[in-house]
Amino acid sequence: MNKSKIISVIIIAVAVIIVASMLTNAWRKTHPNYQSIAVTGLGQKDFKSDLIVWDASFSRTGLSLSNVNELIKEDINRVKKFLTEKGINTNEITFSTLKINKEYKSIYNSEGNIVGNEFAGFTLVQQVIVESKNTDLVEKMIGQINELIEKGIEFSANEPDYFYTKLKDLKIELLKQATEDAYSRALTISENAKSDFGNLKNGTMGVFQITGQNSNEDYSWGGSFNTKAKYKTASITVKLEFEL
Repeated sequence: MNKSKIISVIIIAVAVIIVASMLTNAWRKTHPNYQSIAVTGLGQKDFKSDLIVWDASFSRTGLSLSNVNELIKEDINRVKKFLTEKGINTNEITFSTLKINKEYKSIYNSEGNIVGNEFAGFTLVQQVIVESKNTDLVEKMIGQINELIEKGIEFSANEPDYFYTKLKDLKIELLKQATEDAYSRALTISENAKSDFGNLKNGTMGVFQITGQNSNEDYSWGGSFNTKAKYKTASITVKLEFEL
């Protein structure tokens, strides 16, 4: 075989290798599961909320704005005294801006139709917020607010919200746990399949979920964030894909 033919054969061989490589890469791109193993790991932990936020409101109504204002001031002082006597620190108590509403009542004719409105007075509404890390103390106080109602204060309270101030650390802990769980699953699968897995090809983190402990709450695509349960469960998933 002369020199020119040898060169032609080499060129053809190189071309075949390049084309084969291109076709292989293209095939792998269209078949992402080719020679890989994908596993999902779970990180989960039960925890107790360490911050409680509770809010309530009370109001006074009367024809004279100045008189109603004096009454609501007295109520504010009595509410503040009640809270501090129950052990709540003053720096944990916030009184929002006072709201003033004008009240009207409908005027009816003899046929029962509304013919106009009549001024009925002013209503002043005051909101109070308690934010504390002493969850047990605040819960005990909430159970005793009937004492304020018995004093003539028109008091309306909402259910408390519970939060956790160390979420950042908790997320990192759960990510580590979920990753270790995924790796352990991949190792178990490969050992039982008499195979080895290689480098990590891809890793995907799921959404962070917080639900009430032992509840039947559904997970949300955007992530659940329960604020009504004192005892919660946090979880996150991690999907790992390894080369085979």
